Amino acid sequence: MSEPLANPPAADPRTRRYVLVIAAVALIVAAWGIVARLSARMSLEGAAAQAAIATVTTTKPHAGPGKDLLVLPGSVQAFYEAPIYARTNGYLKVWHTDIGTPVKKGQLLAEIETPEVDQELRQAQADLATAQANYELARTTNVRWQGLLSTESVSQQDADQRAGDAAAKKAAQQSAQANVARLQELESFKRVLAPFDGVVTQRNTDVGALINAGQSAGNALFRVADLHRLRIYVSVPQPYASAIHTGQTAGMVFADHPGKHYEAVVANSSRALDANSRTLQVELQIDNASGELLPGSYAQVSFNLEGVDQSLRIPVNTVLFRTDGLHVAVLDQDHRVHLRTITQGRDFGTEVEVLSGITADDVLVANPPDSIIDGAQVRIAPTPPAQGKAAAGGGTGHSG
Repeated sequence: MSEPLANPPAADPRTRRYVLVIAAVALIVAAWGIVARLSARMSLEGAAAQAAIATVTTTKPHAGPGKDLLVLPGSVQAFYEAPIYARTNGYLKVWHTDIGTPVKKGQLLAEIETPEVDQELRQAQADLATAQANYELARTTNVRWQGLLSTESVSQQDADQRAGDAAAKKAAQQSAQANVARLQELESFKRVLAPFDGVVTQRNTDVGALINAGQSAGNALFRVADLHRLRIYVSVPQPYASAIHTGQTAGMVFADHPGKHYEAVVANSSRALDANSRTLQVELQIDNASGELLPGSYAQVSFNLEGVDQSLRIPVNTVLFRTDGLHVAVLDQDHRVHLRTITQGRDFGTEVEVLSGITADDVLVANPPDSIIDGAQVRIAPTPPAQGKAAAGGGTGHSG
């Protein structure tokens, strides 16, 4: 039999210490790696969370200026203007006034030849002479028969017939007289007269032209306009209608008179809004004794409306258009978004009037994204330094 093996020799303490140190270093390296990885993940998540917070610029509502400059287009018309039509048929014999001719009331503008009316008048005068002769005979006969009736030489029936015949002949005479008077009036219409003082602005006929009586398109012989005063018509939008009153002044400028400013006075208004455009028609008047301004012109009319603007205004880039109405994004002290519904008033182009929904102390988000939601956290962008301060800062570095 073989002898049993002896016990193995004990490990060296120095080797064991090396092994423990190596194991500890490995654990430390592994722990550091895990901690670094977790720290990087947390940093990445934090950076992603910070990046997810939108950076916005802000603005605040401001009150209106207390008055508004309202500029509207105006249509200039003559104080009086009328087309002149013929009242009788014929041919134009001669015209006496051309366009631009000043005329007085009753002045002769043109003459018309009316051969048919002349013949009708002569016929009517002949009919009148016949009717007068018939009436005179009937009247004389009636007088005689009334005398015979008093002596009972004729019957009452015969006397009544003669009296009725005289009355009928008198009525026929009066009818003939009326017809002659009518044709004489038509004869007077051969002379076309100016209805008022003014200027001839149109002449639509010439010598020999066929003239038809009555008013129809294209049949006006002349157009006369009174230019001593002008009327300017303006359509004022409904939000400003209540601020317009009689006697109010307005400034006007014309393209054909650059650099000149005119002043007109509100004379009348329609006192009712047009149902289609929701505007109030306003009439202004201006003196034009010099004839400098022309009817038919286009004018820019400026109203200074005092004390009509006490509401708040905000930039149009703060308004959100949603299906349930208009909203703005208001920030609280913690920079969280609160969407508020607003009621819009007038639109000034770059700004809109807000009638309700915000206060003057609210902070609004400018250019809010369409995806912004109520309660979202945002970051306010820093305000860039003013150019004047930057220039002053650069000046401090200058050395003499």
